[in-house]
Amino acid sequence: MHSTLVRAQNVFGFFTTVAFCTAILTALSVLLTTQEPSAKIDLRNVQVVKGRPHYYSPKKEEYAHIKFDLDADLTSLFNWNTKQIFVWVVATYPSSDASSLSQAVIWDTIINSHSQSSPLNPLQLFTKSPPPKRSSKAKKQAVKKQELDPEPGIIRLKNTKPKYQITDISGILSERTNVTLEIGWNVQPWVGALTWTLGEGQSLGRWKGVAGGKSKAFDMPPLKRKSVSSEMLVSSGGTPQAAEASAVI
Repeated sequence: MHSTLVRAQNVFGFFTTVAFCTAILTALSVLLTTQEPSAKIDLRNVQVVKGRPHYYSPKKEEYAHIKFDLDADLTSLFNWNTKQIFVWVVATYPSSDASSLSQAVIWDTIINSHSQSSPLNPLQLFTKSPPPKRSSKAKKQAVKKQELDPEPGIIRLKNTKPKYQITDISGILSERTNVTLEIGWNVQPWVGALTWTLGEGQSLGRWKGVAGGKSKAFDMPPLKRKSVSSEMLVSSGGTPQAAEASAVI
């Protein structure tokens, strides 16, 4: 007759085998879902300014400030195995020697699945959600976001400011030609491998590439110099956005 320790080892081994097989089936089952994401991105405004893009920048250089509109429907990327989606907008432009292309991310966000905050999610037993913000402004923004985005995966941005400025290793960005904006994402599942953006025209079984998602090509404008007041603002620790608000915009 087996001892208690041997029986516990057999039960634990059977449990881990079942859990491992269930995780594999869950990861493979998403290949049966249909994914047809679509997106439209348009340029609203672009300005090139010479200065310090960050208060800690050691030298002055040219940087681009791009505003854009984004209308995306990524709801088909969410299924029972989706934890969250990391979405970004990247600007592609010719490098200084024109022999290759350079890319720079100007905006990104994380879209969480509703199941992540659901009380039925077993992982909620082992994780503690952060306390809600108490500021009334944050509550209003959360309510407004919930009203505009009733389901995860819907992105509607109008005249959005970039999170990150575009700089180049050469320090020169003005009058660059054939610049485009493109949306990309990374799907992070509960179990399984990470999946990345499928370009337009590409497909993998029932997964279709993004329809649209790339702006029309545009050119960087000539350099627009900043005023003395904006230079003092950046050098004293202010943000480039605040400097542009006082000088460019």
